[in-house]
Amino acid sequence: MEDGSRATAALHAATMRLLRPLVRLLLRHAVPFGAFQEIAKRAYVEVAMNDFAIPGKKPSAARASILTGLTRKDVQRLLTEPEPDAAETNERYNRAARVLGGWLRDPNFHDAAGTPRPLSTDAVGDFPQLARLYSGDMPARAVLDELLRVGAVRRLDDGRIEPVARGYLPIGSSVDKLQILGTDVADLIETIDHNLTDGAADPRFQRKVMYHRIRVGELPAFRRLSTSRAQALLEQLDRWLAEHDLDAPHENPHLPHARVGLGIYYFEERLGDEPPATKRGQS
Repeated sequence: MEDGSRATAALHAATMRLLRPLVRLLLRHAVPFGAFQEIAKRAYVEVAMNDFAIPGKKPSAARASILTGLTRKDVQRLLTEPEPDAAETNERYNRAARVLGGWLRDPNFHDAAGTPRPLSTDAVGDFPQLARLYSGDMPARAVLDELLRVGAVRRLDDGRIEPVARGYLPIGSSVDKLQILGTDVADLIETIDHNLTDGAADPRFQRKVMYHRIRVGELPAFRRLSTSRAQALLEQLDRWLAEHDLDAPHENPHLPHARVGLGIYYFEERLGDEPPATKRGQS
């Protein structure tokens, strides 16, 4: 077992590195430290109450205060104040992403070449059929408005719509991109935490490939290659997940279920001329 002080030092260093890009983003959006501190307090209390309760005992503000180092007054205040509700936003995101994914993979909505075809949006058109198949009970108009709002689809001159991208990634909305920051980064941290605690018995896939001495002029070629290969893999996995999703017509929606997926991201950092100690590696 690792020495406790070394593990604590490593965690502090990792937290500092994680916070730098987050603080850069917060300052860019004029979020001062006091606002961040209040968010952090709420997160500490929520996790202490939900994840660190003593088995067989009801979570208490007193215990949350001990675990978090916050005063009982602070804990009580945060427990009584209403929490921002992201459920509606998440549901809208999930339904819209599901509809766009169905459009991209369902041959009933493709042309003869196997490409997603433009769809009509009138009451008896193709898009309402698509929305009924993949969005559950959300009205087709609401799904269409969401896809148009984030720039995932566009209208053609004849009134039909076509997808702009091969996945639900908001193009024109910084608000939606910031909401994805909360879900995607949280998922990665959850995976790392799981692998630290249960990775020996039940590891979750967590890998990256990284080199430190790639010429800047070659970056565009790698961006194109990585985008193409990653998109192909994600579409293949999306087809498998769609076939096993409980919203599929043949599935029983009352079976035990889980949220599951795999994320891929590209990163790039411009370095100076001084060669780093580690030139290349895979982790």
